Amino acid sequence: METYTFDVAQYMAPERFERILRFSQDKETPCLIIDLHKIRERYATLKRNMPYAQIYYALKANPMREVAAALAEAGSGFDIASIYEADQVLELGVSPDRVSYGNTIKKAKDIRYSYEKGIRVFATDSESDLRKIAENAPRSNVLYRLMTDSAGADWPLSRKFGAHPDSVYKLVLLSKKLGLIPAGISFHVGSQQRDIGQWDDAIAACKYLFEACAQDGIELRVINLGGGFPAHYATPTQGIAMYASEITRFLKEDFEQGLPEIWVEPGRYIAGDSGVLATEIVLISKKSPSNLYSWVYLDTGKFGGLIETLDEAIKYPIYTQKTGRVCEAILAGPTCDSVDILYEQHKYLLPETIAERDRLYFFTTGAYTHSYSSVCFNGFPPLKAYVIDTDKDMA
Repeated sequence: METYTFDVAQYMAPERFERILRFSQDKETPCLIIDLHKIRERYATLKRNMPYAQIYYALKANPMREVAAALAEAGSGFDIASIYEADQVLELGVSPDRVSYGNTIKKAKDIRYSYEKGIRVFATDSESDLRKIAENAPRSNVLYRLMTDSAGADWPLSRKFGAHPDSVYKLVLLSKKLGLIPAGISFHVGSQQRDIGQWDDAIAACKYLFEACAQDGIELRVINLGGGFPAHYATPTQGIAMYASEITRFLKEDFEQGLPEIWVEPGRYIAGDSGVLATEIVLISKKSPSNLYSWVYLDTGKFGGLIETLDEAIKYPIYTQKTGRVCEAILAGPTCDSVDILYEQHKYLLPETIAERDRLYFFTTGAYTHSYSSVCFNGFPPLKAYVIDTDKDMA
């Protein structure tokens, strides 16, 4: 019979996890612990592998003040999705020229507010939005979001965002008439993208648009590669060095005479591996005596920060301090909602010795957890989050 094993070192330096474990012991669950060491490490690693790229951290992944402040200090720019995020980064002392308003869905008054705060880069994918930018943020730089199909991504971002290349081309031409500055093309190949070739297709489309616009006397200067770089979940991916190497090759093949300005908007890659979510087992039961699987109910679920288990898209590595022979378990959250099942098709292997009131630790929960948790659904409060810095603790 298989025995439960979990290699902490695959996801985090064991000594740093021990620090997180100690910190969490007197904290009520569920709670999320973010290690700033990993935030800084991921930023530096991406910068080292893509030194030519300007990094705009996607604040929505983890907007905690300490995380944003650490990245601002490291020199990161910021991709924002709302005026509230704009206020947050500007209050940290980030200059407006390091902020890009990347959301293509925005109110006219929010565009005007951002413009008055000094922000001069806006993304768009529609004529209506473009005209709102022209009216409320004159002479601003515009990035035109290209549609991708997100094939190969664990969390696709297709259909809702972006436009067909022909539509993008028309938006570029219209921008000149509206007095805006056509800056470049942006795209997003899908979050946790496993197929590096998706960047190749999107970059080729950018090349086509650069050439088409040049024939009309419009020189685009920026390609925003978006996000999609992976965090380290239960299913492995290639490392960032491979992603950077291949993407660099794609760029150089299409832009032989020299690269345009390259921007990236990582969120999950920078924040994901920094987090460990501690949760308590509330109930273990079987639906019938003949049922093969135990249902393990936790004190957090889809509405408490684990929404990306929707359709079992993101599979978090899960650790317990218990040992012994394994059993297959169905994991579910605590709310009175049948959607609140984390993993039913994909069974997790946990020790048979687990019991109610034991804790489970979800690794790689630094991105899209705390910022996704509901406000008191069923009365449960939003996911509590803490920040520690194991660099200082271990100095």
